[in-house]
Amino acid sequence: MGLEILRVVSVCVALALLWAGGAKAERLYVCSGYGCFYKKSMTIDAGVRRRLIAIMASGKASARAERAAVAKAVRYFETLATRVIGVRDDPKSAPGGAHVYGQMDCIDESRNTHTLLRYLERHGLLRHHTVRRNSARGFFLDVRYPHATAVLRTKSGEDWAVDSWFEPAGGTPDIMRLTEWKKRGVRGER
Repeated sequence: MGLEILRVVSVCVALALLWAGGAKAERLYVCSGYGCFYKKSMTIDAGVRRRLIAIMASGKASARAERAAVAKAVRYFETLATRVIGVRDDPKSAPGGAHVYGQMDCIDESRNTHTLLRYLERHGLLRHHTVRRNSARGFFLDVRYPHATAVLRTKSGEDWAVDSWFEPAGGTPDIMRLTEWKKRGVRGER
């Protein structure tokens, strides 16, 4: 009987070590300076991972709930990222902000959001969506400033924009159908 208990304890310890190994620190890169001019590494340690798991657990019931959880995860990630960079990102991109350390244009914002979404996907925290390539809209001639966003796709094939550019870092991102997002942006419209 004592040997059987020892085996059970050994299995439990092995599982705990396996979980801890899966939760070891991981490096992600955060962009700033417009067009990802600056890249700074950010460590996702066990505490951050646990927080992201808890945030995403609130979204497991449906695709809609998952998008709400993604919004919370983006807010949390941006708050951490700006601490790592050491500055507070302003909403939108200020003209002339290129190569300003810490200021982010939509390319930086969409890449950072995409990085987070890939992390969530890689760790099995997205149940109702997959991560797609970033998307863009506008090209001046259509009276729209060029703009980029991260994209999620539902299992039914519907694409959703996850756009954090309009708010300061840590603000709630716009999450809407990509088809709707693509129509916006005329004369600076959100």
